Amino acid sequence: MTLAMRVFLTFLAAYVLSQFYRSFLAVIAPELANELALDPQALGNLQAFWILGFVATLFPLGWALDTLGPRRTVSAQMLAAVAGALLFATAHSATALNIAMLLIGAGCGSIYMGAIYMFGRIAPPQRFALLCSWLLGIGTAGNLLAASPLAWAAQSIGWRGAMVGMAVATALSAASVLVLIRDPVRITSHGSRGLLGGIGDILRIRALWPLLPITAVSYAVVLAERGLWAGPYFSSVFGLEPVARGHALLVMAAAMSAGAMAYGPLDRLLGTRKWVVFGGVAITALCFAALALPGLSLSAAIVIMGLLGGFGMTYGVLMAHGRSFVPDHLLGRGITLLNVLFIGGAGVLQPLSGALMKHMAEAPPAQAHATLHLIFAGLLVASLIVYAFAKDNPPKA
Repeated sequence: MTLAMRVFLTFLAAYVLSQFYRSFLAVIAPELANELALDPQALGNLQAFWILGFVATLFPLGWALDTLGPRRTVSAQMLAAVAGALLFATAHSATALNIAMLLIGAGCGSIYMGAIYMFGRIAPPQRFALLCSWLLGIGTAGNLLAASPLAWAAQSIGWRGAMVGMAVATALSAASVLVLIRDPVRITSHGSRGLLGGIGDILRIRALWPLLPITAVSYAVVLAERGLWAGPYFSSVFGLEPVARGHALLVMAAAMSAGAMAYGPLDRLLGTRKWVVFGGVAITALCFAALALPGLSLSAAIVIMGLLGGFGMTYGVLMAHGRSFVPDHLLGRGITLLNVLFIGGAGVLQPLSGALMKHMAEAPPAQAHATLHLIFAGLLVASLIVYAFAKDNPPKA
């Protein structure tokens, strides 16, 4: 097995779990709400605490990847997710759930970053978007686990038993990272000005500035929809029960995986990163607007959710666009800064969307979700206007 393949498969197993943790709430949210008396704001807060834990680790994570290497950094950090999953399985209050999600988010924060750091060091630059997108696409199978299989497990052994199983799987994955990953040689020729100095160097790269709004918004709205609001949407607007709801979400999850895979080679095939991202985000905005149309049928809503998930997975190409402006000795801090925006945007969006849905609790569910979807569409359009001024930095053949 080649080095690149070993790295890819080891991080893939871990990333499947990370994807599960960022989307499983959508399936069990109605059951959590009933059992623990959680209102929409409390549900939004749960996802926000996951994101808070995730984002809080990213800046020190970038320094750790550049200086300590991914092997110890990722495997040690994943133990927080193990503890969080066990706490979630035994929680009986919103406070305990919030702490559990905080720990799970902290434990997941290093997985994708560790992988793409390794890709950036061991793979040719023209293959970076392909590896990132394929890891994202195949790893999005975690979304599939957090759809029908989770719904089935929750009915069979309860959502608490399912979370214990996920804690065990996470512990095994952390051990595999420790055993199978070897750190690349550290780059010291440019010196290091420490954590804050490195971040300052990244922020002074002006070519990155037009990418920042779309980085903060494009993945955040897709994560918010798949990770939290799609489940309540199908439950409250169409009256779907847990397993049927899981099947509906499975369509979106499968489309997200296929979409990320499809995006992988597009920057090389089309000779552009910018316009691949621009087109995908524009179509995603149209899908959100379409979900707000009155009288939408269940089948149409499922199809639109699938299109939204597929076209919305521009993450890998956008990360490659940003990475192309970052020097190798700042790679860890550069990719984690971008990921702060990818995930941090969702951290801001989740509680705000929860507050909106709580404010509209007396409105018909279809109206409340239509308002939410139109706001998501508007945020994407605004970010596209800024991104139009970005410099395209296409991959070299």
